Amino acid sequence: MTMTRRDFVSGAAALATPFVGGRAVAAPLPREADVVVIGAGAAGIAAARRIAAANRKVIVVEATGQIGGRCLTDTAAFGVPFDRGARWMYNPETNPLVRLAPKIRIGRRNARAGETEEFLAALVRANRAIDDASRGRADQSCASVVPRDLGDWAGTAEFVLGANFGGKDLKDIAVGDKSRAQERNAAFACRQGLGMLIAKLGGQIPLSLSTPATRVNWNNREVAVETPAGRIVARAAIITVSSNVLTAGSIKFTPDLPKRQLDAAAKLSLGSYDHIALQLPGNPFGLGRDDIFIEQSNSTRTGLLAANIGGSSVCSVDVAGSFGRDLSAQGEKAMVAFAIEWLTKLFGTDAAAAVKKSSATGWNAAPFALGAMSAASPGGQQSRKILGEPVGSLFLAGEASHETLWGTVEGAWESGERAADAALRKIGALREPEAPARPLPKRGRQAGPDRWR
Repeated sequence: MTMTRRDFVSGAAALATPFVGGRAVAAPLPREADVVVIGAGAAGIAAARRIAAANRKVIVVEATGQIGGRCLTDTAAFGVPFDRGARWMYNPETNPLVRLAPKIRIGRRNARAGETEEFLAALVRANRAIDDASRGRADQSCASVVPRDLGDWAGTAEFVLGANFGGKDLKDIAVGDKSRAQERNAAFACRQGLGMLIAKLGGQIPLSLSTPATRVNWNNREVAVETPAGRIVARAAIITVSSNVLTAGSIKFTPDLPKRQLDAAAKLSLGSYDHIALQLPGNPFGLGRDDIFIEQSNSTRTGLLAANIGGSSVCSVDVAGSFGRDLSAQGEKAMVAFAIEWLTKLFGTDAAAAVKKSSATGWNAAPFALGAMSAASPGGQQSRKILGEPVGSLFLAGEASHETLWGTVEGAWESGERAADAALRKIGALREPEAPARPLPKRGRQAGPDRWR
């Protein structure tokens, strides 16, 4: 039941009937299970589907009232699907910069061909410097190695490679993490919302909504998960909460989680990424469906515009990194004011008069998320592998534990499947993978490590 790009696309196309608000009918909380999954985001749903496919008893407990975690589709605010969290899925066929390059604003005009080439060249130089630095021993910050002579494109490159990519400024992202991240190519969106898709995929899984796990008692043989609705005893547990929730101590562990895992989670703290959605009837800026715009900026006080999402009149100004974090802390009114000011600066039309409705996300303040996506701090890239290591009968999963697809729904999904396989092997429901057979030595040659391997 591995979720591939094709599965996502076909799943999205199958969503003919909206799964309202990502909500499902809560299952009665059982007293026992083979595996209990904490969190009904992409990683949790992927893990639960895998376990159910192995004909083992699984229950998912979710603290909020809906499936999806940081994949959340809102159909109420604007009357059309709007993803308040993760929006894009990716494939390796084309470069995302090809899509971005023709949609750069310099003042109130689009960038000319030569200016676009300058921007792409600046990005190539910055990426190359990060990749070169990642081969050294010290896992330093990306900002410390990026060329200082990027000129007018310095702020834009900082935004694209840092805040917009990982939710953090380049000074807060490890070169190893950025270099090892799989390219996020050819972004495409789910027609009825990515949150809707995850909710649909979890629709047949036994789960209990509005049921936060408060304590996990564990050893090497079993776990007991305590919730306000009761206690569940299982042979293994898969923990899919965010790295920030894990380090915040929202869930108590007895005994405590090893310092090794907690330190790893701390080095994989979540960055800030929020959407400021504006409904602009009549397309006042004359933009195309799903157009993407960035601007030439001399600072990271900027954003990314996703226009006419899915052919609707809803546009989203995305803010991220330290600027986005500071702005979101000021509240929705300040966020909307910035979005209107920014759009007016780029397109020269009074956006305030055109706005019919507005809505802004606030992931940093969401108690069961506490941020957007993980990005390793300098020196922390190896923490992803550590975070995914089994701890007794506990298995940690989520985008933060994926070494190359961190920050993506695909990474979260794959990490959930990997954790499920590990849990199934732990309880004896899945055989250990067989080691590949070693080839026989050729006749007449001495066998040894220098001859065959």
